[in-house]
Order: sequence, then C-alpha cells, then structure tokens
Amino acid sequence: MKTETRKLAIADYKKRASVAGIFAVCCRATDEVWVGQALDLEKIQNRIWFSLRMGNHRNAELQRAWSAHGEAGLSLETLERIEEEELSYVRDRLLKERMQHWRTQLNASVV
Repeated sequence: MKTETRKLAIADYKKRASVAGIFAVCCRATDEVWVGQALDLEKIQNRIWFSLRMGNHRNAELQRAWSAHGEAGLSLETLERIEEEELSYVRDRLLKERMQHWRTQLNASVV
C-alpha cells in the first residue's frame, strides 16, 4: 500500500462516526445474559472476546461461561443504539438509564 493511500485510509477511519448503545452477551447453553454499554458498538465484541480469550475478563460469571461453552456458545446482540449526542454528559446519562432498563427487562448481570 502506498504511503498516500495508507494516510487517506487512516484519515477516513478516524472520521467515521461511532455509535454508542446498549448490548447483551447471551449464553445459549445456560440462558444467562449480561448487559453492557459501549461508546462504540462496532468495537465492543472484539474487546470483550479478546479479554475472554486471554482468560482475564473482569466478570467472573461471564468468564466461566466462556470457559465452559467457548466462543460458539456466546453471542453479542445490540439492544439499542443511542442517537449521536453533542454533549457527552447527556449521552453518558442516557446510556446508564437505558442499561438499567435492559438489565431489569432481561434480568441480566453487568458485563
């Protein structure tokens, strides 16, 4: 890849809008559900799966489910997307409220 092409690709990547929202990790074998919030829904699965593969995810229940059932036993689903907010404190408050709503709805733990 030429230097100029590479620089343009990096610039385009940095310009892309990230979508915040609420997601759920579900274990098919046990029907357990964990709900979390993310500032970038496109990246969150990679981040969670990486820590689970390394065996050091901060949620011990989720790590046990991964160890017992593997990657094929878990899925990540987007529950809700948050419209782009100019003010980060408004977005953060909304994410907390919506995460609590989904935790209650699904009787779920926090990721």
